[in-house]
Amino acid sequence: MKLTPAQRQEHAARRRELMRQIGKHGVAIVPASHEVIRARDTHYRFRQNSDFAYLTGFQEPESIAVLIPGRGDGEFVLFVRPKDKVREIWDGRRAGPEGARRSFGADQAFNLDEFDERLPGLLAGREVLHYTLGEFPDMDTRVSRLVRHLREVSRRGGAAPTTVVALETTLHEMRLFKRPAEIDLLRKAGRISAAAHVRAMRATKPGRYEWQVASEIHSEFDAHDMQPGYNSIVGGGENACILHYVENDAKLRDGDLLLIDAGGELSGYTADITRTFPVNGKFSPEQKAVYEVVLEAQKAALRQMRPGVSSGKPHEAATRVLTEGMVELGLLKGRPEALIKAEKHRAFYMHGTGHWLGMDVHDVGRYRINGRYRPFEPGMVMTVEPGLYIAPGTKGVNRKFWGIGIRIEDDVLITADGHEILTSDVPKSVRDIERLMAAA
Repeated sequence: MKLTPAQRQEHAARRRELMRQIGKHGVAIVPASHEVIRARDTHYRFRQNSDFAYLTGFQEPESIAVLIPGRGDGEFVLFVRPKDKVREIWDGRRAGPEGARRSFGADQAFNLDEFDERLPGLLAGREVLHYTLGEFPDMDTRVSRLVRHLREVSRRGGAAPTTVVALETTLHEMRLFKRPAEIDLLRKAGRISAAAHVRAMRATKPGRYEWQVASEIHSEFDAHDMQPGYNSIVGGGENACILHYVENDAKLRDGDLLLIDAGGELSGYTADITRTFPVNGKFSPEQKAVYEVVLEAQKAALRQMRPGVSSGKPHEAATRVLTEGMVELGLLKGRPEALIKAEKHRAFYMHGTGHWLGMDVHDVGRYRINGRYRPFEPGMVMTVEPGLYIAPGTKGVNRKFWGIGIRIEDDVLITADGHEILTSDVPKSVRDIERLMAAA
């Protein structure tokens, strides 16, 4: 893989901003992911660490990036796997140090086995080390050992970092605010994922299996060089009441609903969409009644998605509408305010209304600052996903509602004057869903 000139400029801009924030006395170490054994001599498909990919665009495992603001010999240093003709026959091409410099913009690049030897020189004279502890235990040990060595040297007149600061404090705040290039990727991932959901709706019929519908979604991803951004959820009937259902092996029954939670990842950025619709193309009265409550809750949450509004407001708005709807449906009894205060709604709505979205499906970034939900700002991307789940056998609930599980989820970008729904190409009104499925 090689970065295009535009991609190289984008990653360089991100590195410059991070180095500006950590300052001339700082240094940052960012490790890449390692390959993980799946079974004996086979591996899981490799997926690069998001922080490392965000800063470098380099996709090889085991690599290490060191960022040293103001260093005369180069601020961006990469340690990478060496060129190896034999291993490249088995495992694929490697960039090597030369390729890391030529194609990925590294000022200097070295073989991985030089890291321990060269790191003391890269850290010398720096006061603050920015590094994420706990994510890579082996690297923690190596870095700690080298820092201790440098401190011993510093007692004899040298200089070494005396403070270690969590890198994510700075880097994850950067990642929370999407740059234009990131927004373009999220828009495209949203459009393709929306097309995959539409394709799944058209392919759904009684008697088909959940995995067959999932294959339609994944085929659409494959056609656009995308991978699933997370394990796709395709749950028919009561399986929709299992929030993280991933077996996807049951037969779809006439009269049931089908909940699909799936999003594709494009160049490291993922969409996250959920739609719920009738297997036979027609909502029953009970299904429609519950569905309309969830849809109204999503609309109420979306009205809160604008700059300056607390990021906790969408959940408050959705919870209020859902609880009022549960009272009207007879799922709960009492005043909505008291039910919410007592958290009675959580029997049927047990998760939040949204999460940050970006390189990770549950993306980085603090939700609260000084104990309070932070306000929305342009460039943030959040999902909006209210739901209601009425498990079979729920006591005190009319049997006609048993097994109904509904979630509606879209991806939303906060803009300067409001919001943009990145996944609006999937129908979600009862009329539009039934019309689409009738035409299939």
